[in-house]
Amino acid sequence: MATDREQTSTAVSHSGHSRRRPELDALRGFFLVWMTLTHLPTRLSEYVNQPFGFVSSAEGFVFLSGLLLAMLSIRRAAEEPEQMRDKIWKRSLHIYGYHLFMLMFAFTVAASVASHAHRTALFNLLNYYLSHPLSAIISSLLLIYCPPLLDILPMYIVFMFATPPLLLFAARKGWGWILAASGSIWLLAQFGLRGWVHNVVVATTRLHIPLQETGAFNLFAWQLIWVLGLWVGASIADRDLPAPRLPRFVYLSSAIVCLFFMGVRHSWFGSQLSPQFFGLQLDKWQLGPLRMLNLFAFGLFLYGSRRLVKRIVSIEPFLTLGKASLAVFCAHLFFVFVGLALLHGDAGQVHGIQATLLILMTFSGMFLVANRQVNHRQHRDRSPKVDPYPKDAPTPG
Repeated sequence: MATDREQTSTAVSHSGHSRRRPELDALRGFFLVWMTLTHLPTRLSEYVNQPFGFVSSAEGFVFLSGLLLAMLSIRRAAEEPEQMRDKIWKRSLHIYGYHLFMLMFAFTVAASVASHAHRTALFNLLNYYLSHPLSAIISSLLLIYCPPLLDILPMYIVFMFATPPLLLFAARKGWGWILAASGSIWLLAQFGLRGWVHNVVVATTRLHIPLQETGAFNLFAWQLIWVLGLWVGASIADRDLPAPRLPRFVYLSSAIVCLFFMGVRHSWFGSQLSPQFFGLQLDKWQLGPLRMLNLFAFGLFLYGSRRLVKRIVSIEPFLTLGKASLAVFCAHLFFVFVGLALLHGDAGQVHGIQATLLILMTFSGMFLVANRQVNHRQHRDRSPKVDPYPKDAPTPG
C-alpha cells in the first residue's frame, strides 16, 4: 500500500531529486473513500461496489502503491542498493506494527462484542479465532491466518518485503525476466498454485489453518498487479515510458471493452452474458483472465482521460486522506468494525439514521486522523535537524 511518508506522492527526476505529485496523493485518497464506502455495511455499498465493471479500489491501490514505491526507489537501487533495501524493509516492519495493532483490536474488542453481544457479522468475521484462539494468534503473527478485512496489510507486507531484490535485479538486468516470471506465477495461480503452497506451509508449520482462512486475496495472482506497478513506476522515474500519447483507436477500443464489462456487471445483456456465466474468469480474488482484460482496458481509459481524472480527484478531502494513507486505512477498518457491531441478527446493512451517522462519523474520523498525521509530518519537516552527537562529542556506549 502506498503509505505515509515513505511513499509520498513524488516523482523522481532524472537528476535524482523528487518533486511533489499531489494528484497521486489525491488518487490514493479517492481509492480510500471508494474502499471505505464499499466496506461500510450501508446501502451505499451496493452502488459503489465495482460500478465501472469488474474493477475495484483494491486493484487500483495495489498498482498505485507499487508504482509510487518504484518511483522513489529505483534510482537508489542502482546507486545505494543497501540503503534502498534497508529503507523498504524498515517500512515493511512499520506496516507490520500497524497490522499487529489491528489484530489486537480485532482479537480483543471486536471478538468480545461478537461473543457477548451476539453480533453475527462480527462472529462470522472472527469465527476461526473464536474457535481456535491459540492457533489463530500464532498463525496471524506469521501472516498465515488473515481474517476478512485484515488480509490487505499482510499482502502489502509480503509484496514490500519482496520488492528490494526485484528492484536490484531490474536495475542491473532490466524488467523483461521479472515481468515474464510474474506473468508465469499469475498463470500458475489460475491452476491451483495457492492450494499447493498452502499444503506445504501447513505441513511445515503444523498449523492446520484452512485455506479459506488465509485471506481472500490470492497473493500469487495479485503479485502481477504489484509488479506491473513497480515496472511503470520505475519507467516513469527513468523517463523511459513508451510514447505518452497512444493512438486514438487504442483509447476507443479500451472504452468499448469497459462498456462491455459494465454491461456484464449490471446485467444489461441478460442471463446469457452474466457474471455467473463467466465464473472464475472474472473472479476478484483470483484475478481471472477476463478481469485482467477489464483492468487493463480501464487503466488505458484512465490514462487517456488523465487530465479529467486529475481535475476530479485533486480536491479535498482526497488530498489530505491520501497523504496519510496507512493511518487512514486502519481508521477506516475501525469504523467498519463499528458498523458490523451495529448489525443485529442476520441483517446485512445498517439503515436510516444509524447509517447516516455511521458514514458521517467514519469520514469525519478518517479526515481528523489524516489531518493530524499531515500536520505532525509538516511540523517535523519544518523543525531544524540537530545532530545530537556532534563530530567532536563522544557517542554513548
